[in-house]
Formats: sequence, C-alpha cells, structure tokens
Amino acid sequence: MKIYNSYTDQLEIFKTIHDNQLNIYVCGPTVYNYIHIGNARPVVFFDTVRRFFEAKNYRVKFVSNFTDVDDKIIQKAIEEGKDEFIISQHYIKAFLNDVESLNCLSDYIKPKVTQYMDHIIDYIQMLIDKDYAYKVHGDVYFRVEKIKDYGRLSKQEVNDLKSGSRIDVNPDKESPLDFTLWKKTDEGLKFESPFSTGRPGWHTECVAMIDDIFGEKIDIHGGGSDLKFPHHENEIAQSLALNNHRLANYWMHNGRVSIKDTKMSKSIGNVILVKDVDNKMALRYFLLSTHYRSPLNYDEEGFQMYVKEFEKLESTMKVLFRKVDLLGQVQEVKITDQEIEKLMNDFISSLEDDFNTANAITALQALTKLINIQVRQNKTSDEYNQLLSAIRYMTSILGLKVELKAMTDEERQIYRDWTQARKNKDFDQADILRDQLLERGIL
Repeated sequence: MKIYNSYTDQLEIFKTIHDNQLNIYVCGPTVYNYIHIGNARPVVFFDTVRRFFEAKNYRVKFVSNFTDVDDKIIQKAIEEGKDEFIISQHYIKAFLNDVESLNCLSDYIKPKVTQYMDHIIDYIQMLIDKDYAYKVHGDVYFRVEKIKDYGRLSKQEVNDLKSGSRIDVNPDKESPLDFTLWKKTDEGLKFESPFSTGRPGWHTECVAMIDDIFGEKIDIHGGGSDLKFPHHENEIAQSLALNNHRLANYWMHNGRVSIKDTKMSKSIGNVILVKDVDNKMALRYFLLSTHYRSPLNYDEEGFQMYVKEFEKLESTMKVLFRKVDLLGQVQEVKITDQEIEKLMNDFISSLEDDFNTANAITALQALTKLINIQVRQNKTSDEYNQLLSAIRYMTSILGLKVELKAMTDEERQIYRDWTQARKNKDFDQADILRDQLLERGIL
C-alpha cells in the first residue's frame, strides 16, 4: 500500500508504527458557523481512509478536534448577544449532524480545546523551559529559527519567509517568523496561566492534544492543503522542539473545493452549506469523485450528474437485494466469480494506491453495470449474493449508504403478485400492488 507523503513530496510504502494499530489525527473545525462543502471534503475523505483501514482489520484510533475558543467565536457571540459556550456547543452539534448526514462515522475521539487547557499550558511551559519559547508582556512566542528544517512541509525557505514579513507587525517578537503560543487578553473566554490571563494560540492546540492523547509520534496527520502553512508547519516545529520528531510519519492533505472556479469563503458569502444540500449521499459521491489531492470544482449542473449517479446506484442495489430477498437467502458469501473478483481487486488496489477514490468509483460503476445485466438473468442465490456482497463491500468503504430493507412474507407475496400482474399486462392490478409496495418502502 502506498500513500503520498506531503512532508517528503513522495509516494511512499505505508507502514504503521505498531502492528495492526493505526493512529490518525485530522484537524477539526473552529466552531463558529455551519460547515460548507469545502469543509466537508477532509471529513468525508478521512472517514473513507478510516473505513478502508478498518476493513483491512487495523485497529484505528481516530482523533479530530473542536477548536471551541477563538477570536471568530468571540466575534460571533458578540454579534448574536450570546455566551461563547452557547455558540460553540450549537455549532458542534450542527457539525455532528452534518457529519452523520454524510454517513461519516462519528464514534471517534473529539477533544475540545477548552477541555485540554491544562495540558496546553504545560506544553507551552515545557517549550519555555527548553528555550524554544519566550515570554513578553504576558504573551508567549515560539522561536522559529531554532528549528533547522522549518518550512520543509510547505516547501518554503526561512530567509524567503523573513524577507516577505513586515518587521514592524509586532516589535515584541525576536523574529517576525515567531508565532504565538499564548495570548494575553481581557476579551472573551480566557484562562489563568503562569504567563498571564489569556488563551492559547491556534498552532499549539492540536500538537498539545496529540501529545496528550497519543503520547507518541502518530502514523497519519491529515487536513486541508490550506493548513500546510502555517498551522501544520508550526505543529511540526513544536514537536521537533519538545519531542525530537515531526509529529507524524505521513502527512496527508486534500485539495480545496471551489465554486465555479472561485475559492469558497465564508467572509464573502460564496459558500454552499452542507445542511442546505438535499441529497447528502450525492454530495459524498461528488466529494470522492476526484483524487483527494486534486482541487475539486462545484457547479450545480455538474453536481446533478452525481445525484443521478447515486440514484442509479441506489436503484441497482435495491433491485439486486429484492432479487436475493425473494429467494429468502440474503447472506455474506465468498466471492469466487472471476469477473466479480477482478472488480473487487480493482477497487481495493485503487484505494491501496494513495486512496484513489476516483478509480475505486470506476470499479464500483463497472460492478453496477454487471449487476444490471445479471439481474435480468436467472441466477442462483449464491451468484446473486456474490454480487450483493461485492457492492455492499464497496459502498460501505466509500460510505455510500443505501437502505436495503428485507421484505416480510406478506410483502414478498405482494411483490410476486405485482410482477405477475405486469407479465399478464393487468396494469390496473399492477398499479394497485405497486402503490402498496411504494407505501411500504419496497420500491
């Protein structure tokens, strides 16, 4: 299995630190607003990563945080005349609702910054003790130039970064590159610390939580490509300073989502919120349709193609399931059919090649086509179950949820009667029976 490592800019053979155990951290949202479809891309992609590893029998420890103390949250609280805690809790709940509507697994570890404040403060103090950070008037800054490889992840030279900085931005800093670990403030949610009353800088929150939750270097750190610099670069710097490792063996970054070739931005309002998209599974399909490292462009006309693709998938699975269900023998079976086995291998090898979900979807579509041919033929229950097992495997890893409801004996009889009425061209009776099946959610 190969993964493209953003840190080395190379496709690398993937190896876990511990046998059959995988530790993943993905940067989560700052909870001051509803998430848009661009925010949803890393959520859906890394959920698929988790699903695939678990299907390969790895024990996955998956962590993604909530930043619930931030200037944006404070501003939102002021605008709405509400407490910051109320704001953050509202949008955490909204985020989880969106996550679940996209069929993402939500049983992962979800640390909140406010819950980890003591450890964050201790982490900053250790950086001060090791002379990688310094205090000025209650603020704490990190000494970037003490990190030899600073800029490697984002492929930027320290001298270039310095020449592009405005020296007069903050005269308290020893270098314009130094970033804030702790901010003294009287505004908004604040905490007592040995440095001052204030709150932590964003760049130290994730790395401190990783340090506490995992206690060691992790396998994969993920997030959007916009986080490479400065957020992930600064996480690596702190981890090198304190623990002498770059925090994760593999860094994975997904490309951004644009709308009609324009970058989405909440500040200018050109966003599509996840909660406002009617067909959530079509949205998930769309977000996985392009390789995760490539940019993705949304337009309504193009999106409707994925609505139709998911509807086609859904219809195919329901027809196949009914075919097997009528035989009364729905079960997981070993796949021995060479044509199905080839498509399964194509699907798995696509995901083993740096999670190429676009090619995996191509294998899924080929399987869908095969099913549509074979459901019109008289096959054995084992042959139909092989097709069903294969498509269930693929859709479960891609997280494309299709409700497949087993029929009762009464419903099976209605279905058989409906099929016979159609064969007999008794269309009035067929319409009556069809309405009964629709009412029961069978069709």
